[in-house]
Amino acid sequence: MADLKKLAEEIVGLTLLEAQELKTILKDEYGIEPAAGGAVMMAGPADAGEAAEEKTEFDVVLTEAGPNKINVIKEVRGITGLGLKEAKDLVEAGGKVKEGAAKAEAEEMKTKLEAAGAKVELK
Repeated sequence: MADLKKLAEEIVGLTLLEAQELKTILKDEYGIEPAAGGAVMMAGPADAGEAAEEKTEFDVVLTEAGPNKINVIKEVRGITGLGLKEAKDLVEAGGKVKEGAAKAEAEEMKTKLEAAGAKVELK
């Protein structure tokens, strides 16, 4: 009889690709399918960090206009294409300047707005 503890350690140590291959072998050659939830597909704790995705889209949120409101309004107009009144209202109320911006684009907007005197967050 096989050493079950060693076998269990080997199964837990499988990568996702190896676990998928094991699932295919068990299904095709032995007719064994994993129960709902896929116990065979369970990844070990080492794979949990790899599964986390880095955020790629950010919302640029104006939290405070600062003392140079006119410069901030100019930057908001340049970024959003809004008219003067709409940009002024956005700057005075605060809120999202841009939604779903790429990381580099969001960082650039934040830098421009902060240079104009605003306080900005990326969410």
